[in-house]
Amino acid sequence: MPANDTSLMAHLLRRAGFGAQYGEVESRAAVGYEETVEELLNPEDHSHGMDLDLAERYFIEWNHHIRGVPEYHAWRMINSKSQLEEKMILFWHGILCISDSKLQSYPTENVQLEMFRRCGMGSFRDLLVEISKDPAMIYFLDNCLSHNGAINENYGRELLELFSLGVGMDGKFNYTEDDVKECSRAFTGWTIANSIPQQPYGRYAAQFVYDPADHDDGEKTFLGETGHFNGEDIIDIIVKQPATARFISRHMYNFFIADDVEVPSWMDTPPRDPETIKMLEEEYFRSGYNIRSMLRVLFNSDAFKEARFSKIKSPIETIIGTLRLVGDWTTPKPGLEFIFDEMKYMGQEILNPPSVEGWHTGREWIDGGTLAHRINFVADSVSDASFPGIQEIVKSLASEGPSLSPEGLIDGCLRLLGHYEMSEENRRMLVDQNSKGGAVRTDSDEFPARVGEALRMIVATKEYLYA
Repeated sequence: MPANDTSLMAHLLRRAGFGAQYGEVESRAAVGYEETVEELLNPEDHSHGMDLDLAERYFIEWNHHIRGVPEYHAWRMINSKSQLEEKMILFWHGILCISDSKLQSYPTENVQLEMFRRCGMGSFRDLLVEISKDPAMIYFLDNCLSHNGAINENYGRELLELFSLGVGMDGKFNYTEDDVKECSRAFTGWTIANSIPQQPYGRYAAQFVYDPADHDDGEKTFLGETGHFNGEDIIDIIVKQPATARFISRHMYNFFIADDVEVPSWMDTPPRDPETIKMLEEEYFRSGYNIRSMLRVLFNSDAFKEARFSKIKSPIETIIGTLRLVGDWTTPKPGLEFIFDEMKYMGQEILNPPSVEGWHTGREWIDGGTLAHRINFVADSVSDASFPGIQEIVKSLASEGPSLSPEGLIDGCLRLLGHYEMSEENRRMLVDQNSKGGAVRTDSDEFPARVGEALRMIVATKEYLYA
C-alpha cells in the first residue's frame, strides 16, 4: 500500500474525527479515500458504548443530571463509531455558543448537543430554526425576556453577528442596527416553559414554547424586505444572503482545513484561500444550504488534502485524539472527570466557552501554562506501554525485523502516530538522542521502553502540536 494513501487517510481521520490507531488508518486506506468520506458523511453505525442513562449507572456521581453531561460527551467523542457527527457537534458548539456558567442546567444543555448531532450535517436553514427554538439558547441569550413592545436584542444581535451573517464582508457591513431590532421583534413569543424544580425526581430539561399573545406581528423591514415576519421568515431571509454563505464557508475552512484569522477580523481581512471559500459558497447555494454537501466538497478538495499539519490541535482534539490513539477509556472506569479537567486546564471546557463568540483558535491555544499541560498529558500517555494502542505500536515496530536502528525507530514511530512530519533539524535531534542506546533488539525487554521514550520525545516537539 503506498505510504501517501495511509498518510492522506490519517489526515482525514484527524480532521473529520479525532484520529485513529494505525490499524484503522490502513484498513480505511484499503477501502479508498472517497468511499471513506462518504461513510463518514453517512454513517451506518452510530454506536458509542453507552447511552446517558446507562452512563449514570456506571458513574453514580452523574445521577440526576447534576454534573455528568460534559464528561459523557467526552466519552462519546472517544468511543463513537460516527466520528464526524461528534466532530460536527464540537464545530457547532464553538459557533452557536451557550455556557453552563449561566445556564446551570445540564439536561437542557444536553438537549442542544443532541440537536447538533441530529441536525449538524443537514440544512443550515433548519439548524438556525432549531437553535432559535432551543431552550438553552433562548435562556442564555435572554430571548425569554423579549416581549411584544419591549424587545431584548441579545438573540437578534448574536443571530446576525455570530451565528449567520457576521458583522461585515469585504469591508462593508452586513446589517444595520435597525435590522437587529426588526429581527428581535420577529422572535418575540419564542420562549421557554417554566423550569421544573430539581426535587423530588431530579432535574428536567426546559421546553420551548411559542406564545402568540406575546409575538409582535406588526410589519417589519429586515435586510431590505418588508412583511409581517416571524422568526422563521427572518431565517429564510438570512440564509439566502451571500454573507451567510461566506460566513459558514470561512468557519468550515478554519475548523477543517487551516488556521485563519479570528472571526472579528473577517470584515476587513480576506479569506486565506479565496478559491476554496468560493467553491464552498457555491455549494452552499447549489445544495440548498446543505452542510453535508459542503463537507463533501471540502474533504474532496485539493486544499483539504494538501493542508496536512496546518492546524494547531485544540485541547479537546489533543486529549480525545490521544485517548483514541492509546486505546484508553473504551470501558467505564473511575477518573473521567480528570480527563475533563485536563481539557479545561488546556483552555477548552465543554459547555463553557469564554463568551458567545466561542473559542479563539490556532496559536491562541498555546501559552506557557497550557503548553506544559498539553505536552505532559500526551507524553505521559504515549510512554505508557500498558495501553493497548501503545502495545500495538510496539508490536508493529517489532514485526519490522530483529533489531531497529535509532533512525528506524524514530521514523517508525512517526509513521505509526499518523505519518507526522518533522523538520530535518528536529528529526536529527530525535535520532541523536535515541542513538545513545544504539540499535535495539525488538525482542528484548527494553524495547517497549525505548519505543515509549521515542514517542515521548516526538509528542513534545512543535510539529506534534499540529493536526
